[in-house]
Amino acid sequence: MLVIAHRGYHAAVPQNTLAAFQAAVMVGASGIETDVRISRDGLPILIHDRVTASGQAVADLTRSEIEQIAGYEVPTLDEALEQFPGILWNVEVKTMKALPAVMSVLEKHQAGHRIVVTSFRHDLVAICASSLKINCGILVAHRPRTLSSLLADFNCNGNPRINHIVWDYEVLDGVLLKQAAIDGFRNLVYGAITKAEHDDCRQQGADGVITDYPLLMQTA
Repeated sequence: MLVIAHRGYHAAVPQNTLAAFQAAVMVGASGIETDVRISRDGLPILIHDRVTASGQAVADLTRSEIEQIAGYEVPTLDEALEQFPGILWNVEVKTMKALPAVMSVLEKHQAGHRIVVTSFRHDLVAICASSLKINCGILVAHRPRTLSSLLADFNCNGNPRINHIVWDYEVLDGVLLKQAAIDGFRNLVYGAITKAEHDDCRQQGADGVITDYPLLMQTA
């Protein structure tokens, strides 16, 4: 089962930084999940929260201003992919506004990297899947009534590049996972915390976990 370090491995360093990504590589993670937003100066930067600690929106600040508030260097998507070409990347695109800059970077790297683009904006995922030669996935935080209703709602059927579903552990359902696998989807799970929950993801047949605790899987 894939072990994907959520925002890198950030037990001792800030999340979504080059140091966190290096730490993920060092602990043997299969991949790295990161979040992309757009800064005021048009850069696809790796940061999770919409609003900084100062109360100002990321989109209203330059990269330099964001770094001053955060107190550490905030990498761009291009910098991260350049520095860590040999690992699987799960790139979560947070906003439609960031998409053009993100797609420009991904088009540059798609031939030499293993990348899965995901988002809660399923319309954004569809654009990526139709425009890039990259695997894509939909993030799901609810338990759909049926798998077919989920895929129909977001026009996932018929596009072979939309081939991942990323489930919140809170709504994990082994029946849906099995149906998705039969239909050709790879199932990833985020939100597991305890070792028992990580083991449960494995037992239910998930293809991977996106986790803040990659070391738990070394003894799973």
